[in-house]
Amino acid sequence: MSKLEEVADALKLLGDRNRLTIVAMLQVKELCVCEIVDILKTSQPNISQHMRKLRDGGLVKESRRGQWVYYSLCLEDKPYILDILKEIPSQAAMIEPVVCETNDCCT
Repeated sequence: MSKLEEVADALKLLGDRNRLTIVAMLQVKELCVCEIVDILKTSQPNISQHMRKLRDGGLVKESRRGQWVYYSLCLEDKPYILDILKEIPSQAAMIEPVVCETNDCCT
C-alpha cells in the first residue's frame, strides 16, 4: 500500500462524524466502550463497530482489563492525523461528566 493510499484510507475513517469524535476524545484520554457509549448516546454494538474499523485502520489500539476493553490512540506513524486533531476543538468537556462507575461497567 502506498503512503497516499494509507492517508486516503485513514481520512475515509475520519470522514464519519462519530469516528472523528471518538478519535478526538481518545486524544484526551483512554476510554472504555461503555464510556464512549454514554458520551455519544448510542448503542454498544454501534460503538464496537466504529472501534473495530478504527482498530483495523491502525488509528487505535485496545487493551483488555478483565472483561473490559480500553481504547487509546495509535498515531505514532500517522503525524498527519495528529495535525488534523490540532484543528479540532477539545472534547474534554464531553468526557469530564462521564463517570464510568455509575454504569457499573468497567470497575
